[in-house]
Amino acid sequence: MKIGVDAMGGDFAPSAIVNGAVLAAKELPSGVSIVLIGQREAIQAVLDKENFTGSNIEITEATEVIEMGEHPVKAMQAKPNSSIGVGFKLLKTGQIDVFASAGNTGAMMVGSLFALKTIEGVQRPAIAGFAPQTDGNLAVMVDIGANADVKPEMLDQFGLLGSVYCKATTGIENPRVGLMNIGEEEEKGSLIVQQAYKIMKENPKINFVGNLEGKDFFKGKADVIVTDGFTGNILLKMGESLYGIMKNQGVENDFLDKTNYEAVGGSPIIGVNGNVVIAHGASSPTAIKNMINLCQQIVTSKVTDKIKEALV
Repeated sequence: MKIGVDAMGGDFAPSAIVNGAVLAAKELPSGVSIVLIGQREAIQAVLDKENFTGSNIEITEATEVIEMGEHPVKAMQAKPNSSIGVGFKLLKTGQIDVFASAGNTGAMMVGSLFALKTIEGVQRPAIAGFAPQTDGNLAVMVDIGANADVKPEMLDQFGLLGSVYCKATTGIENPRVGLMNIGEEEEKGSLIVQQAYKIMKENPKINFVGNLEGKDFFKGKADVIVTDGFTGNILLKMGESLYGIMKNQGVENDFLDKTNYEAVGGSPIIGVNGNVVIAHGASSPTAIKNMINLCQQIVTSKVTDKIKEALV
């Protein structure tokens, strides 16, 4: 297995990215290696500083960098030899099994859509996030930012995508799927959510358990939380803020630790023909290490193939 990592993406690249790769490399099983994609000299300088002498990290040259503020489509077209551009070429040609970046999220979405294409039958790919639950598990949340505006049928499909992902990566045989809303009753919420409820309760491919309110978000009532990307992004970042607030007040416990974005390290783009993971722009070495572990889990689970099977 080869895990491709954009060494130039992120607020603290390349040092934080390469340092995280070194941390991960020390724990990866035999047969799994990391491919750092970016400017060779800059990457090697960090490896030398860390005195890394292992054989499970290699470098692939990419001379250009897509900055955080650049327009995704224009940047991908103007910088074909960027670390993100090269990463998608490697993924498309099978030279790496998964590609991850803490860089420009828009460019990662554009690369996924144009280089890999959407899986046949998927209306819109989504970004999956992870919400810690009071029962100790992590719920999969779809979507967390790719689709701010949705149709009822898309929410229904997010439930299926999230369900397949959850089953493949956690082993939960029949994941419970809940729909975020402003009330538990079927007739509550926007017209889009009301219609989605009707479709989801009739979908035999998912274990739909009904609406979830904001107060249920962390309560372990569902294994998969379905919402539009606008709401999902707000919920996820609100949850992440709890960690910073409590840490500043000197409060520590296991649940709060799981709200820290570093705990999982990344979010998979699901619904495209390949394994893609995006990470927080401010990712630390610890977050990058956990992102790489997530990448390994995604490849091992063969979740992309299982999504294709579920859509037949």
